[in-house]
Amino acid sequence: MAVLAFDLGASSGRALLGRLGDGKIEAEELHRFPNDPVRVGDRLHWDILRLYHEMKQALLKAKHRGIQLQSLGIDSWAVDFGLIGPDGELLGNPYHYRDARNEPAMARVLREIPAEEIFRRTGIQFLPFNTIFQLAALKHADSPALREAQRMLMIPDLLRYFLTGETAHEFTNATTTQLFNPALGGWDVDLIRRLGLPETLFGRVLQPGSAAGIVRPSVCEELGIDPVPVVAVAEHDTGSAVAAIPTASRTFAYLSCGTWSLMGTEVEQPVINETALKLNFTNEGGVAGTYRLLKNIMGLWILQECKREWERRGLSHSYEELVELAGKAPAFACFIDPDDGLFLPPGDMPERIRQYALRTGQRPPEDTGAYVRCILESLALKYRYVLEMTERLSGKAFPGLHMVGGGIRNPLLCRWTANAIGRPVWAGPEEGSGIGNLAVQWIASGELADIWEARRVIAASFPVAVYEPVEKSRWEDAYGSFCRIAGLAAQ
Repeated sequence: MAVLAFDLGASSGRALLGRLGDGKIEAEELHRFPNDPVRVGDRLHWDILRLYHEMKQALLKAKHRGIQLQSLGIDSWAVDFGLIGPDGELLGNPYHYRDARNEPAMARVLREIPAEEIFRRTGIQFLPFNTIFQLAALKHADSPALREAQRMLMIPDLLRYFLTGETAHEFTNATTTQLFNPALGGWDVDLIRRLGLPETLFGRVLQPGSAAGIVRPSVCEELGIDPVPVVAVAEHDTGSAVAAIPTASRTFAYLSCGTWSLMGTEVEQPVINETALKLNFTNEGGVAGTYRLLKNIMGLWILQECKREWERRGLSHSYEELVELAGKAPAFACFIDPDDGLFLPPGDMPERIRQYALRTGQRPPEDTGAYVRCILESLALKYRYVLEMTERLSGKAFPGLHMVGGGIRNPLLCRWTANAIGRPVWAGPEEGSGIGNLAVQWIASGELADIWEARRVIAASFPVAVYEPVEKSRWEDAYGSFCRIAGLAAQ
C-alpha cells in the first residue's frame, strides 16, 4: 500500500505518493497545483478552500488509479491559521502572513511585554508575522471572528480538520506561534492571558507520528473512497524537510531552500539565551522530541516577485532562462541584505533592489541578469553569515551544508553557496518536505524504526549532488563587501 503526503508551499502545493520496499523509497508526484494568495481590498488572504479542493482532487486521482492509501499527512508553511466558530464553521479566509496589519501589532505587543520575556518563554525569533502578533492584530481590531472563535487551527491543522472533523494542534507548527513554552511542554497560558486572548483557542498538541483521525464519512461518500487514517506528521514543512536530511551524522547543518530559506541545525534542547535573542534565532519543534535551532532568511521570494513584476511588464522568462542570464552577468556588482524589511511585502521588487542599491551607495543592476545575479550572490553570502552564527550558537562545527527543497533546482545558487561558505554543499532530495512527510508516516506505522533509519533509507533512495567550493579568495573578498554594505558584523 502507498502513503500520501500533501506538501503545501507558499507558491504551490503537491501530493506525493510514496511506497517503501527493499530498503528504498519510491516517490511519485500525483498532483501539483498553484497556491496563489488573494488580495481583497487592503487585505491579503490564502485561498484555503481551493487548497482543500485540490487535496480532494489528489484523493480522486489515487482512487481512479486503484491505489489503496495506508495513510496521509499534511505539511505546510507556519504561523498562519484559521478560526473555527461555535458551530464548527470556518470564520473567514485565513490571512496571509505578508498582510500589512502585522508589523504594528508586533510593536504594540513588545511595548506591553518585553522581548526578552517572550523569548525566554518561547525561544522563538521575532518576525512581524508570527502567530502571536497576528492574533494581537485581530484583538486590537476587535475582530468579530476572534470574538466568536472557539478554536485556532494552523493551516495543516485546519485542512486536517476539514478532512477528519478532529481539532488538534501539531507540535512542530504549534511551536512557531510564539505562544508555546518548551519548558512547560505546552501552551504558555500566562502569556496567552496577558495578551487578552481566549484560552479556548488552544487545544491538545500532538507529536509528529501521532494518529490524528480518519477521513470522515461525508468526505468518503463525496469522493467514493474508503476511509483513510490521517497522521499528524511534522506539519511545519521545514520540520518535514529536516526529517528528510540524508545523513547519519548527529552533527549537521541544513538549508531548506524555497520561497523562504531556513538554515540551522538539529538540537536535543532549545537554545534560549541572550546570544540567541540578540542574533534573533529560533527554536522550533522537530521530530523525535528534537528542536530546530535555525534562522529564517527571505529566500527565493525576492526572485519570484521580480519574475512576477517582469511578467507584468510583458517580459517573460523561465527560471532556467533567468539563471542563465545571471551566469553571464558581472560578478559581485551589487549586493542586498535579503532580510531587509524592504523586501518582505509583495510588490515591485526590481524597484526595491534599485532603491536598496542607491541607499547603500551602490550602482543598481542594469539588466535582468544583473538583478538575478545580485539576488543569488546575496543569498549565498547571507547563508555563510547565518551558518557561522549557527556554529557559534550551537557550539558545533559543520563540515558542509545539506540543501533540500525546490531551490536546489538552481545550480548557480548551490554552486555559489558552496563558494560562499568555503565548504561542500550536498544538494538533495529536492522534495525534502514531502519525503520527510512520508517518512514520519512510515515511522508511525512501524515500517521504519526511527528517524535515523528513515534518513538512512532516504540517503539510499535519492540522488545528492555535491558542489565543492572554488574561487575561495574572491568569495572571501565578496563576503567582506557584502557584510559592510548590509551593515552586518562578520562572524
